[in-house]
Amino acid sequence: MLADLVDVVIGVDTHKHTHTAAVVLASTGAVLAETTVAADPDGYRELVELADAHGGLRAWALEGSASYGAGLANELGARGELVVELDRPARPPRRGGAKSDPIDAVRAARDALARARLAAPRGGAERNALQILLAARRAAVAASTEAQNQLHALVVTAPDRVRARFRGQGTRTMLATALRLRPAHTASQVEVFTALSTLKAIAGRVRALEQEAAQHERAIRAVVTSWRPDLLELNRPGVSGELWD
Repeated sequence: MLADLVDVVIGVDTHKHTHTAAVVLASTGAVLAETTVAADPDGYRELVELADAHGGLRAWALEGSASYGAGLANELGARGELVVELDRPARPPRRGGAKSDPIDAVRAARDALARARLAAPRGGAERNALQILLAARRAAVAASTEAQNQLHALVVTAPDRVRARFRGQGTRTMLATALRLRPAHTASQVEVFTALSTLKAIAGRVRALEQEAAQHERAIRAVVTSWRPDLLELNRPGVSGELWD
C-alpha cells in the first residue's frame, strides 16, 4: 500500500490551463495544503516547492497524465519523483452543476492511498513521439475515408454527364479519374463544371491525406526500429492487425 511507503501524497486534478493540487497526509488522509497553479513549467515548480515545504517521503497522484497532465508528469519523472497514474473517473453531479477542483485533487490522493495496485505513467521521449505520430496518422486516415465517401456521394447526385465518367469504377479508379479531370467553365453548364471541379478537389484532398498518412507511417517505423524493433514482429505477415491500428 502506498501509505506504507510515503508520508504524504500530492493529488493533482489537471486541466488545460491550470492544475489544482492537494497535499494529503498518508497515515490519516488529512488535507495539509491546497493550491492552484498555471499548467506550465513555473506552475510545476510551484507544486514541487509546495511538496518540499511538507518534507518526508512523498508520491504524486495524477489524473490525466497522458493528456492535460503530460507536462507535469514529464517534469516529475525527470526529477525522479514517485508518480502514480489515475484514470479520470466519472464525477458525481454536484449542486448547481458546479465542480470543485480542490475536492477532486483530494479525492485523487486518497484514491491512490486506497489502491493495492498502482500504475506509473507510461512516458519517455520515444513513447510520446509515437503517441503524436499515431494520433496524426489516425486523423489523416479518418479524413481520407470521409473524403472518399464524399466523392462517392457526389458522383451519385451529379449530372448524368458526370456520372457517366465514373460508371462501374471502384474507389481507386474513381480517384484517378477525378484527378485527371479538366473542367471547362461555361455559363450554360455551371452545374457540370461545379461537379467536376469539386470532384477533382476532393480527389486531390484524398491524395494529400494519403501521402500524409504514409509519411507518418514511415516516421513511426523509424522510431520503433530504433527504440523497440521487437514490436515490428507484431506487424509481420500472419499476425492480425497493424502495429498502429
